[in-house]
Amino acid sequence: MELVVTFPGGKKVDAALGEFVVRTDQPAQGGGEGTAPTPFAYCLAAMGTCAGIYILGYLQARGLPFEGVKIVQSHEVDPKTGALAKVSMRIVVPESIDPKHHAPMIRAAKLCAVKKMIENQPEFEITAGS
Repeated sequence: MELVVTFPGGKKVDAALGEFVVRTDQPAQGGGEGTAPTPFAYCLAAMGTCAGIYILGYLQARGLPFEGVKIVQSHEVDPKTGALAKVSMRIVVPESIDPKHHAPMIRAAKLCAVKKMIENQPEFEITAGS
């Protein structure tokens, strides 16, 4: 699938993915209008939701309830470089789910393709022209 990035105005940058459009903006203090998450926020959301789909799959495959299960994600940025230094995810599991499922849920979350992409650092090629 090809991703097409366009610039609708101001600090907004949109990405079209087939029939879907992901809209981004910068906060007011960054010169934007704050009408949408920043691209970096979407990147963080991609990590959490990717881990989430694997956890959901684990729960559904075993007929376990997913109500009340959530991931609380936080991150640290290197103050010198501004680069993402650490991502922490905590899976909140209600008492109705036996603790024996905690470790397998963690293993499932670690299967996340977004996490694997970051760990294996893809090569980037950027060109310009018509």
